[in-house]
Amino acid sequence: MLSQHFLFFFSMLGAFNGIVAASFLWWRAKGKPTQRWLSLLILAVSVRAGKSVAFYFWPDIPRFVLQIGLTACFMIGPCLFFLVRSSQGDASAPGRADRWHIAGLLALAAAVNLFLPYASHIELWRQIVTPGIVYSWLGYLLLASAQLYAHRSRLSGTPAGPLLLGTVAGIWIIWIAYYTSGYTSYIVGALSFTFVLAFSVLVYLRLRSGQAPIEPYQDRRIPESEAAVQLQSLAELMARERLHLDPALTLPRLARRLGLPQTRLSQLLNDNNQTSFKQYLAQLRVTEAKALLRQSPPKPLEVVATEAGFQSMSTFHSTFKKLAGVTPAAFRVAASDS
Repeated sequence: MLSQHFLFFFSMLGAFNGIVAASFLWWRAKGKPTQRWLSLLILAVSVRAGKSVAFYFWPDIPRFVLQIGLTACFMIGPCLFFLVRSSQGDASAPGRADRWHIAGLLALAAAVNLFLPYASHIELWRQIVTPGIVYSWLGYLLLASAQLYAHRSRLSGTPAGPLLLGTVAGIWIIWIAYYTSGYTSYIVGALSFTFVLAFSVLVYLRLRSGQAPIEPYQDRRIPESEAAVQLQSLAELMARERLHLDPALTLPRLARRLGLPQTRLSQLLNDNNQTSFKQYLAQLRVTEAKALLRQSPPKPLEVVATEAGFQSMSTFHSTFKKLAGVTPAAFRVAASDS
């Protein structure tokens, strides 16, 4: 009996702590898409794990609880995929293709839940829907892993690199635990989430403690005269070496080229230039794109996006429209008429 109590405690611990962590991360996200996708991912896994614990200890729970848990399971893969995607882009919001992708997933989940409820279609859920969810999760896991591998050079040396790698690895562990639960025990999936979440927190704290101590100037604003000199040096470096045209440019790499600590450059951009690193690069890349769009003969928009340093057409289109107020194609037409 005591062992069952311990089993319940440790298996439910991950689900409870995950919901708390997801709520905290969403509250702290402040519009940051990567952090919001992370909070949604943790929430989806937490609900899935909570459903597993409930079903293991109380097999006669209402069917709608199973339906909610499986729907959350369906969203784990997409949340992981878009978490990795959001860490690669220059835009602050998903591109048009990604928005259609997300809308399609939500529409599919809503349709199945409304028109094919678990309680009325038990065999359909057991034979088709549930296996489909498991293999859909696997498909998105593979896509997220491929995205992470494709952008490994960009993430190398950044704090996000090991955290994203650990997240993808943790979701792989949880998926394998659930997939092989027929050979072990159904509760193993929930237990794996508890230990993955605890291990992730320990790794995060270790990374935080391993960072360089806060430099004295971080506690005060950089003097305007000093900041002006460093911003001018930054502008000259970017104009001379055109580093913004490299899609893999990171804040640590730019700080090394400028001869400044990473924290100093970040503070310089945020406090003295009123822009983030991603926004700063986006502005330079849009300016470069405008120059390319004015050229004759006209280059294909895909070529313009690549030469201006954008990683994808969706990012190019959304960023350009946000900063220039018009689409790249409309800007080209207006430039040719003037």
